[in-house]
Amino acid sequence: MEIEKIVNKIIRDIPDFPSKGIIFKDITPLLLDMNVYNKVIDSMAKQYIGKNITKVVGLEARGFIFAISLAQMLKVPFVPIRKKGKLPYRTISKSYNLEYGSTTIEIHIDAINEKDNVLIVDDLLATGGTVSAAIELVKKLKGNVLGCAFVIELTFLNGRERLKDVPYTSIVQY
Repeated sequence: MEIEKIVNKIIRDIPDFPSKGIIFKDITPLLLDMNVYNKVIDSMAKQYIGKNITKVVGLEARGFIFAISLAQMLKVPFVPIRKKGKLPYRTISKSYNLEYGSTTIEIHIDAINEKDNVLIVDDLLATGGTVSAAIELVKKLKGNVLGCAFVIELTFLNGRERLKDVPYTSIVQY
């Protein structure tokens, strides 16, 4: 069975979470099945082996789960991007709008440099706000964003449009 079919089957729909009318895509069952999880990581890694990735950036919080494993597979360092106030060293930040309000993410100022080819990883591509802010942070530090990788893409929210010219992959699309 193809990885897309396996993941599609294991992702759990939670209706009306976090609010009425939303169908939340729960990755918990995927995390509980190490066989499927490893297949997801293998599938994602295969797309980037030999692409000269030097760092994998993970987006807080669920993106960390996949980014750390991908960094291990690609044998490169992991770099966290976190919510404002969570990183202990000097940072640069980017604020962006959410459906209701705004938020800010940060990265350490010495985490990326002009020699770095970066893969940005998150569990979900929805509206693209978080990942587009992450792309801006990496570029501000003079890093080269070679791609973005997601487990799930919610195509109806058109997040891919915010990625502009950055190539991306997703395992399953809804």
